[in-house]
Amino acid sequence: MIKVKIFTVGGTIDKVYFDAKSTYEVGPPNISEVLADLSLNIEFDVTSLMQKDSLEMTDNDREILREAISKNDAKMIVITHGTDTMVQTAQSLKEIRGKTIVLTGALAPALFKSSDAMFNIGCALTAVQTKPPGTYIAMNGQIFDHDKVRKDVPNSKFVSL
Repeated sequence: MIKVKIFTVGGTIDKVYFDAKSTYEVGPPNISEVLADLSLNIEFDVTSLMQKDSLEMTDNDREILREAISKNDAKMIVITHGTDTMVQTAQSLKEIRGKTIVLTGALAPALFKSSDAMFNIGCALTAVQTKPPGTYIAMNGQIFDHDKVRKDVPNSKFVSL
């Protein structure tokens, strides 16, 4: 069976809103819940490294992620991450060799009915199995090379450079 290691660091995909008037918190990883009821032909293991909004990610946080990936035996890695600094984190992982690393996230929390989370996670799981070793971003129905993508904030999507 195919084995995929999933690291979570937070972001909108894991945000929890307590009521219509409250602010949000980045909660525990939602990816296990998203994938739980699906009949997948993959085995996955989830490790939460942190629960941060990506705007709060630091170089030290990226080093923690890089070290966790480097020390893990898995060759296929999916990372759920906030979209605002996803490209910056992908850039920080580009030196890792021999692994296929795919970052993904969501523009709406995974627990929202209208979230793009499930679709993006599905794209990331497909990409991690089919792309050669390297670092990629799976968003908006497209797989981007880590150095050929940017977030188009006004249009809320990722686009090729």
